[in-house]
Amino acid sequence: MIYKGFAYIYDHLMKDAPYDRWVGFIQDSISKYHKGASKLLDVACGTGEIAVSLAKNNLEVTGVDLSEDMLTVAQSKAEKNKVNLLFLQQDMRELDGFSELFDVVTICCDSLNYLETKEDVMATFHSVFEQLKEDGLFIFDVHSIHKIHHVFANNTFADQDEEVSFIWNSFLGDEENSIEHDMTFFVRHNQLYERYDEIHYQRTYSIEEYISWLKASSFQVLNICSDFEFERQPHSQAERIFFICQKTKVNS
Repeated sequence: MIYKGFAYIYDHLMKDAPYDRWVGFIQDSISKYHKGASKLLDVACGTGEIAVSLAKNNLEVTGVDLSEDMLTVAQSKAEKNKVNLLFLQQDMRELDGFSELFDVVTICCDSLNYLETKEDVMATFHSVFEQLKEDGLFIFDVHSIHKIHHVFANNTFADQDEEVSFIWNSFLGDEENSIEHDMTFFVRHNQLYERYDEIHYQRTYSIEEYISWLKASSFQVLNICSDFEFERQPHSQAERIFFICQKTKVNS
């Protein structure tokens, strides 16, 4: 799933998303664990909402995404906000070709959950490690297992306004702790509505599995918390789990 026509209505649908909380969490993480960091790679940057906000806060940001359409929207947004960002089309499992290493790599908005297998997740962790300077930070968030089973599963979400209406049905997938989102959108064009249909697949894992894979990629886990709060440890009702990790020196 590469967000084709959907890319151009994504910002409208996500207008209430707490992007400011992601930006604040990233900035607070840098202040706490890596003061002086300046170069940031935003992986799966989507339409660039977080990347542009970080760039406006004096970070040198590069954004990558698998979707060319998402990157087109992101570039337009950067130009509108008069910030200079580099956007590249890349797969998070195979990050490559950057002129310098980064102080910070982020994967926000549960984008990691779009990977279908644990091998994909591990490949991404290794790929991120290779793009970080020594002591660089890796910050990402994922859906909790609780959210997959008790917020998404077998639920229907719907909304409508004058421009866009949607119906979103979620069902448990075939793999453990996976979910399928069956989405239908109606976008108004003058007096007519254009229909878009998308199926999004996401999968998450236990905190212990993520820790194991991070350590296998030579990351040190600095903090694991929930729902945007540094001091809030993951609990049974947590919906979003945040990991703050640091690249450690690999013994030769």
